[in-house]
Amino acid sequence: MSDQDDFGAFLVGFIVGGVSGAIAALLLAPQSGEETRTIIKDKAIELRDQATTTVEESIEKAEKAANEAIKRAEALLNDAKKRANEIAEKGQVVLEESKEKVANAVKQATKGEAKAKS
Repeated sequence: MSDQDDFGAFLVGFIVGGVSGAIAALLLAPQSGEETRTIIKDKAIELRDQATTTVEESIEKAEKAANEAIKRAEALLNDAKKRANEIAEKGQVVLEESKEKVANAVKQATKGEAKAKS
């Protein structure tokens, strides 16, 4: 989140600095009012186009980053599912082995009890 906030602050600062620098340069230039207004209009159009381009590039980068994050999340989810299935299978094997051991122990105890009674 802070990267997005930092980028937004940078973008706003860049635009404000560019506009104020252009205005100061135009107002202090030795030209007639008509020429200055024409130059200001041209610079405003140029800055608008640059801002539009920058915003479009930022949106494209954000979309790419979002798509990449989705792909990574899906890959992690699939990996987690595989590992969970492997652990479940191993757990089932251990459970079956434990059942067999308990069953054998009960059989031996029963046999030992039967021998003790006879």
